Amino acid sequence: MHPEMIVQQVKDANIRLIRFLYCDNGGTIRGKTTTVDRLADRLTDGIGLTVAMMAMNSLDQLQPVAGMGPVGEIRLVPDAQSFVVLPYAPHSAAMSCDMFSRDRTPWAGCARSFLKRMCERAAAYGLRMQATFEAEFSLARQDSAGRFVPYDNTLCFSSIAMTQAAALINELVAALQAQGIVVEQYYPELGHGQHEISIRHAGALQAADNHIKLRETIRGVAFGYGLYASLAPKPFPDQAGNGAHIHFSLWDSAGRNVFYDGGAADGLSLIGRRFIGGVLDHLPALVALTCPSVNSYRRLQPRSWSSAYTAWGYDNREAALRVASPFWSDVEGSTNLELKASDSSCNPYIALGGLLAAGLDGIEHDLDPGAPAEDDPASMPDAERVNRGIRRLPGTLYEAIDCLADDALLLDALGELLGSAYLAVRRSEARAYAEQDEAFEFQQHLYRY
Repeated sequence: MHPEMIVQQVKDANIRLIRFLYCDNGGTIRGKTTTVDRLADRLTDGIGLTVAMMAMNSLDQLQPVAGMGPVGEIRLVPDAQSFVVLPYAPHSAAMSCDMFSRDRTPWAGCARSFLKRMCERAAAYGLRMQATFEAEFSLARQDSAGRFVPYDNTLCFSSIAMTQAAALINELVAALQAQGIVVEQYYPELGHGQHEISIRHAGALQAADNHIKLRETIRGVAFGYGLYASLAPKPFPDQAGNGAHIHFSLWDSAGRNVFYDGGAADGLSLIGRRFIGGVLDHLPALVALTCPSVNSYRRLQPRSWSSAYTAWGYDNREAALRVASPFWSDVEGSTNLELKASDSSCNPYIALGGLLAAGLDGIEHDLDPGAPAEDDPASMPDAERVNRGIRRLPGTLYEAIDCLADDALLLDALGELLGSAYLAVRRSEARAYAEQDEAFEFQQHLYRY
């Protein structure tokens, strides 16, 4: 979409405010807003932002990071292709932004630019990623004491839950469709007030943009019904957690899904296996990017269907990587992998970029993932897990960040500035929550994501 088209569309839709959005290292969606009168200039010039904002954690505590202090400014420059009118916010629109230095080059601390670099790395292999985030969310209300409680106490996949939430879900689907996002399926999930919605896959960059739109739309529509939608990994201690499983595949320049091999008994190609090998090899560090909040590790537990070990398998929902069953009508096109160790406290650009870096390392170095797990890894004897190279994933954010700090490949991919800022922000969150009780953690996380 050309800038002139955006300006005209804004005027036709009677838009007054346009949000320039980005996602920070704490997984918080932030931004600035321009008025329609300045939009034409802002599409070219962007909006100024202090470099310090990417050193802010999710508790709004600024961290000391070299190159992200009080001196210096970057520009939030919107991607015209990401423009949408916001159905849940009157007279408002939004765009996803890249961060540029004053010399008009991508800023080294920009998460969206990091994903672009990883897409370019894949392109050097003649590959491109298709992906989507499968989001779970919990609907909550506040009781008379101001505490958040689940919206209902219905059952998993329950038609009663569908009926109770029908008006809200109908409006949510319509709002997503109005933004050009195709909804694949919806159903109530295991937790009280919990629902899941799946949207159509897209190229990696658009997939990350779409997840930002999805998070914003879920919360925005729910708020219009007087409810709070939480995408936090574990909003309630006694209920199932919320994942944001990443479904993904790789395609070559001829439009073929390289994860598919019709000659293989299981349909999975050697490239697919090598990609799995790379992800499993780096997974203890990768979860610091895909499950990066303190709250994430309450969800990432054995026997909780969220994955807790570096295992893979065919439709094994206790494995970190699941080879999903393809559609009968399009086996080649629908062959894909699902990373279950992912949630919406992540920055989706960083999560997808890290996933690509890890998987491509597996392809480059012919990493063998070993045999697939045919049962729950938690049920295996310790000796069997050791023999098969299946490791327990980090049990805390502290452990995950330490693994990331020791992973040269992922840190090199992030780059010095983004990598150091990310480590500083997430370590600061681990420290801050360690000083508080569990009630503080649940209260702060519930409506942060």
